[in-house]
Amino acid sequence: MKPDRSTLLLVLGILSIIVCAPIGIAAFSMGRSDLREIDAGEREPQGRGLTQAGMICGIVGMVIFALQIVFIALGLLLPAVAGG
Repeated sequence: MKPDRSTLLLVLGILSIIVCAPIGIAAFSMGRSDLREIDAGEREPQGRGLTQAGMICGIVGMVIFALQIVFIALGLLLPAVAGG
């Protein structure tokens, strides 16, 4: 069996919310693959809850990242439209 990476996934998920939102992409993709491996019996099942929490935090981080991109784009486009 592959070792448990749930703590790493949770840390990545939390970091994606607090520090660097693009890390959420890694937390989500790793969490998703780990959950599939847990379901298939290839990975230790005791970290399922932390893996799901890390994956959810990664999703939140990705949403924050997308909102940042939208707000930056609006901040750049609105003054150009209003001035033109």
